[in-house]
Amino acid sequence: MGGAVSAGEDNDELIDNLKEAQYIRTELVEQAFRAIDRADYYLEEFKDNAYKDLAWKHGNIHLSAPCIYSEVMEALDLQPGLSFLNLGSGTGYLSSMVGLILGPFGVNHGVELHSDVIEYAKQKLDFFIKTSDSFDKFEFCEPSFVTGNCLEISPDCTQYDRVYCGAGVQKEHEDYMKNLLKVGGILVMPLEEKLTKITRTGPSAWETKKILAVSFAPLIQPNHTDSGKSRLVHLLRSLQDLARIAIQGTIKKIIHQETMSKNGNGLKNPPRFKRRRVRRRRMETIVFLDKEVFASRISNPSDDNNNCEETEDERREEEEMKPSELKPDPPVNFLREKVLSLPLPDPLKYYLLYYREK
Repeated sequence: MGGAVSAGEDNDELIDNLKEAQYIRTELVEQAFRAIDRADYYLEEFKDNAYKDLAWKHGNIHLSAPCIYSEVMEALDLQPGLSFLNLGSGTGYLSSMVGLILGPFGVNHGVELHSDVIEYAKQKLDFFIKTSDSFDKFEFCEPSFVTGNCLEISPDCTQYDRVYCGAGVQKEHEDYMKNLLKVGGILVMPLEEKLTKITRTGPSAWETKKILAVSFAPLIQPNHTDSGKSRLVHLLRSLQDLARIAIQGTIKKIIHQETMSKNGNGLKNPPRFKRRRVRRRRMETIVFLDKEVFASRISNPSDDNNNCEETEDERREEEEMKPSELKPDPPVNFLREKVLSLPLPDPLKYYLLYYREK
């Protein structure tokens, strides 16, 4: 599935093509796509195909085509603070993009059938957190992944604001999927060969919209010979993780307040604009007399002095407006500097910085 847009030379060009084709339509979704390089979720030997609008599968590892993920992200209508459940979370690529929008106080859970894919997703998540230049630009809702069959989630499990299923859902499982939603929530899933958006408008009321034709592998049915019980998915955020989020938020507020104080509440001198000057032009008179031509120039005696003064004024203004010849200072990560300056044990400092090395 895919091939709806041209391939890109890099991640940004792929996103440009998705925007041009109207698959990406909102700024939040665009920012999330640009922040995470799709190639980082490929195995090294397959990265040449990362920026093509094509699905990729290797063993149990699978990525949908970029045009599909774009439609899913737009249909989910994500907002900060929402709870999200990704059924068939795979590599974690989609969950990580969603986490950039949900922010620190959202919930970001993923259920994946294959344990080797869970390990792969955790490695890719760790790589993104520790190496991506984009990470510090967002308040991230870190995904939590668990191994299990998404059809074995207990009916009394927590309901979610947003749910996505990355496998084809059979008609007999439609109600099961709907019941994972809170009232007002949105479910996006492949249903009967159509990517479908279902909004829960009331306890027993739904609105359904078909988005586009798709082809997904079907959900794998539970193997009841292993256990007669449904698998409960317990994905609670640890107190330690919540404390890190709260501390980082407080430090960011302090940095913002200090910056505002230094800049005088953020007010800067207004930019100077070059004053437009009107030059006096000398007038030339040409007189034709028989076959001879006589030229005379009429000028004001003060013109020469005025022109010299105007030229000198303009030169001074241009010098004042010239940008500094000095190289600009390199960007500073104020959050990192502030955390490292705190009187805390080094292990705690590095934990607050998610063990990032730069």
